[in-house]
Amino acid sequence: MHRIQLDQDIQPLSEFRSKVAFYFDKVKKTKRPLVITQNGKSAAILIDVSEYEAMVDKIEVLEDIKLAEEQISKGMEISHQDVKKRFSKRS
Repeated sequence: MHRIQLDQDIQPLSEFRSKVAFYFDKVKKTKRPLVITQNGKSAAILIDVSEYEAMVDKIEVLEDIKLAEEQISKGMEISHQDVKKRFSKRS
């Protein structure tokens, strides 16, 4: 994901409402998220769909790595040879 540019990518809700189509196009074009504020505090983030999907994919990979590390620390790992044997038995 592209980094937020603080001087360009934070807008109050009132400004966002008045220029919704503009901000949708901007987020799609720049691939940067837009932080929308309400009463001077961050309230929501608008993000491009493809950037969101890429972020979800990365999170899933990190969760898989974390699970694998937990399993290894509990002694639940399986050697490469054992995996090959298990798969060859399925054929």
